[in-house]
Amino acid sequence: MLSAAKKISIALFAVLFIGWVAIMEWQSWLMGDPAIAVKSSLGGKRIVHIEQVGHRSDHGNLLGVQPWMEPADYQNGLTFRQKLQGYLTTARDSGLLIPGKTVAIFPEYIGTWLVAANEADRVYKATTIQEGLTAMTLTHPLRFWQVYRNIPDTVGNKTNYALFAMKAQQMAHDYQLTFDMLAAQFNITIVAGSILLPQPTVEHGKLQVGSGPLYNISAVFHPDGQIDPQLIRKVFPIADELPFVCPSKPADIPVFDLPIGRLGVLVCADSWHSAAYKTLRQKGATLLAVPSYSAGDGIWKTTWRGYSGTSTPADAQPAVGKLTEGQAWLTYAMAGRARPEAGITKGINVFLRGKLWDLGTDGTTIILQDNATAKLTPTVNGAALTCLWL
Repeated sequence: MLSAAKKISIALFAVLFIGWVAIMEWQSWLMGDPAIAVKSSLGGKRIVHIEQVGHRSDHGNLLGVQPWMEPADYQNGLTFRQKLQGYLTTARDSGLLIPGKTVAIFPEYIGTWLVAANEADRVYKATTIQEGLTAMTLTHPLRFWQVYRNIPDTVGNKTNYALFAMKAQQMAHDYQLTFDMLAAQFNITIVAGSILLPQPTVEHGKLQVGSGPLYNISAVFHPDGQIDPQLIRKVFPIADELPFVCPSKPADIPVFDLPIGRLGVLVCADSWHSAAYKTLRQKGATLLAVPSYSAGDGIWKTTWRGYSGTSTPADAQPAVGKLTEGQAWLTYAMAGRARPEAGITKGINVFLRGKLWDLGTDGTTIILQDNATAKLTPTVNGAALTCLWL
């Protein structure tokens, strides 16, 4: 007969063993089958359209990079960097890069999905973004809870905030390393799309994050690989961003002195607002870059419902319900406002494309050139390069 103490010991061992097996099974479910590799789309959607506007000039050029991104491209900082490097290599081989005088413009949110870096396979294989975010939460329950419990009550979507906040340092590192290496490798200036980070700053040449509110920011990287100390913070978050993204102020929009001119950068919806162009005019901008993202497949052909996150201004109200989303971008964003409101006659507006879970993407590069009518590049389901010679 076993003693009571031995029976208790055996029972305790059984409980611990079953618990250990359950944890292993849980981790295995999260990580997926290690024998099944998630392939990056490096060999998938290649550049399907290259377009040049104007004539090659030693004055330089703006280069819109419309990438085609998929979850597997965000497995880690290396897969991300290699994907973007491929586009710039094609641009160089096509004669579209002039050392020190090319400004390459990547789209909004290109860096945001670095939140998925170094995660379980199930994140990249997920069919919906919610499924992917849930897998991330379950993978890091303690870290997630530590961030979540300290979120201010003013934040509407605490789950989204917590996910980005807990990955912020690694995101900032991968984002800066990618774009400073690419800028130096190709000897160009890069407008690095945008990324969501909490209270970001640049200190001693390094992109830092804090514990404050999330901002949708863009950074400019110079040909020597250095990040500019001025960050561009989105001023007018759209409705989907407002629950967890903090707005900036129009007066804080910076302008960058470059060899090809004074460059203004407006993040997506900011290009719809007159207040942004007032700042650009006051600061003497001569060129404009607009990194954008339009969520939803085929949304450019749907009926325009007016501004998102802010009231539709008086000059645009008569067009609500009468234009498509794409037509509205041509009428009330960079293409329609930069010249009359800021005196800017050259610019590029580029959109993020790809298959990112179930988010959907749409849009096509818009070129503003002197007194010509703003030009749209063809709609393609793939990557594209658009060069505006200055």
